[in-house]
Amino acid sequence: MTNVIIAGALGRMGREMSAGLAKEADIDVVGGVDPRASEENVELAGGGGRIPVGVDLEAMIQRVHPRVMVDFTHPDAAMGNIRVALKNKVSPVVGTSGIKQEYLAEIEQLANEAGVAAVIVPNFAIGANLMLHFARIASKFLSAAEIIELHHDGKVDAPSGTAVATAREMIAAHGGDFDDPPTTTVLLEGARGGVEGGIHVHSVRLPGLVAHQEVIFGGPGQILTLRHDSISRESFLPGVILAVKEVSKRSGLVYGLDRLMGLA
Repeated sequence: MTNVIIAGALGRMGREMSAGLAKEADIDVVGGVDPRASEENVELAGGGGRIPVGVDLEAMIQRVHPRVMVDFTHPDAAMGNIRVALKNKVSPVVGTSGIKQEYLAEIEQLANEAGVAAVIVPNFAIGANLMLHFARIASKFLSAAEIIELHHDGKVDAPSGTAVATAREMIAAHGGDFDDPPTTTVLLEGARGGVEGGIHVHSVRLPGLVAHQEVIFGGPGQILTLRHDSISRESFLPGVILAVKEVSKRSGLVYGLDRLMGLA
């Protein structure tokens, strides 16, 4: 049995992941933390029982003794939660978008010192990680590409962590920057999006969206489009379950669900 604590337990993702994890026979959701917590115990959605929820992560860890912390919070809070978890030899499984690249070396060092693994995942959807895998393959053969990522209007960061990770993995697979012909006349600032290694990344934020991404490759006389759509947050649950079950078998930093899926 793997005991799990949820950081961001009262958020939309936290509630959905708590309920889904609680249905797994070999996972026990034993507690949660959230800055909005005001009740001592909170009922899990879907009849998963009641768990203690507080505002102090370290105090909750010492109270319920989890093996894994699942974090769906905010980039500003996630890194602090990761440090507290690893200090207490609790493996973080982090789905919070926007973890800065420069933090990864610190996370790896702290995980190695604690003798446990830390899993940082830009996107927990199985299909999104398959898209990333296919994009790496295509990047070996095509030298021009752009990314369009589309998310709900409540998403605070742009571009998405998935889009940034996809661009960087494509550049690595390509062996260098992609072709980026200059746009000499720009009528609206930012019209060509952000650029990573010659790949233009465009962000869309609209109500009604959940999480979507297109990777568009161009070549002489042809276009290849890879697209993934998460139409509800339950699409992330199988990936979270996989990460929670696998993290205790690993050590150090694991970046990306595709590593746990055997795709990279």
